Amino acid sequence: MDLVTFEKLLSPAGQLLLDEVAQSAGKETDLALGTRLRKTYASALVAAAVTQNHLRGKAIAKFGEDASRMYFTHDALEQSTRQRVAAHRASRLASTGAESVVDLGCGIGGDLIAFARAGLRVRGVELDPVRAAVAEANLHALGLDGEVITADVRKVEIGKDEVAFIDPARRDGRGRTFSTSDLQPPWEWVCRLLEGRAVAKVMPGLAHDAVPQGVEAEWVSDGGDLVEACLWGAPFATATRRATVLPSGQGLVSIGELAALAQPGAYIYEPDDAVIRSGLVGELAGDIGGWLMDTRIAYVSSDRAVTTPLARGFRVIDELPFREKPLKAALQVRRIGTLTVKKRGVDIVPEELIKRLKLKGPNPATVIMTRVRGDGRAFLVERA
Repeated sequence: MDLVTFEKLLSPAGQLLLDEVAQSAGKETDLALGTRLRKTYASALVAAAVTQNHLRGKAIAKFGEDASRMYFTHDALEQSTRQRVAAHRASRLASTGAESVVDLGCGIGGDLIAFARAGLRVRGVELDPVRAAVAEANLHALGLDGEVITADVRKVEIGKDEVAFIDPARRDGRGRTFSTSDLQPPWEWVCRLLEGRAVAKVMPGLAHDAVPQGVEAEWVSDGGDLVEACLWGAPFATATRRATVLPSGQGLVSIGELAALAQPGAYIYEPDDAVIRSGLVGELAGDIGGWLMDTRIAYVSSDRAVTTPLARGFRVIDELPFREKPLKAALQVRRIGTLTVKKRGVDIVPEELIKRLKLKGPNPATVIMTRVRGDGRAFLVERA
């Protein structure tokens, strides 16, 4: 979709076309719908309207009810922040006393929307003129104030009252990149921004030693999915590392907790990926009154039943043999037919193990296979 076509889509005629496509979706095939509409509208405009209707349906997963009023491009929708994650970040930024934010590389405006709804004045900067127009249209479609300009983010002057927000592009010619050396704008430029009033969204696989000195790294999961690391510039940092779990919003911060090491207790807890990636498993153990079973394994054990969004808890029913043949015999005695295998720190492929066991029986079961002080152990468990 080019800029001229998008501007026509925003016109009264384009809006009528969008409504007609939405009302006809599911009642006609795309081919039949397109053939009929092209008798009245230009082909490029029909294609844009049909595409928008598909993208709006796809965007519900990220933007909820707002998706039906918004505009998208394929790539920008894929790269945009989930609404709940963006709202969390915007709320936290607003709580610092910040009043204005400039989104450097705002894409289709997902984060701009969240910042505006948090009460911040917003300005978007986007090099792609189509994305810039989409971002501005999305603000207006949702009744939000803000401006979007088309420019190179590295050539834009940041106002003294503005907090800079940036989500560096994580794709190169080969696809998604996982290296800071491939980010655009360059990582060194982003790091200089973070010396001041700035916030950066980066890949969740960011190495701890890549976090600039004095900057807080917050790993965020949403609905169990680890989605990003958010770097809070030096003026906003309140910890070195933080884990935040959405939708609850509960979190942990680094305090240098050294968890005790002991044999498994009555419960085993599987930390959320944000807790693991932020290196806060020890802090989780302290939070729930637990301990580690192995210094290299991200399982926490406790004798207490604790409900927390930071981890999934399992009650230990019994210990089973770790080796495959006696493990199979023990499961057969219990008439286990459907098996779920959770593993950490052991050279096992759960799907292959389950296939080899060839279990038959009416009962389901979950087995945790891991290491305890270096030795392979297996535990029959149930969700706490």
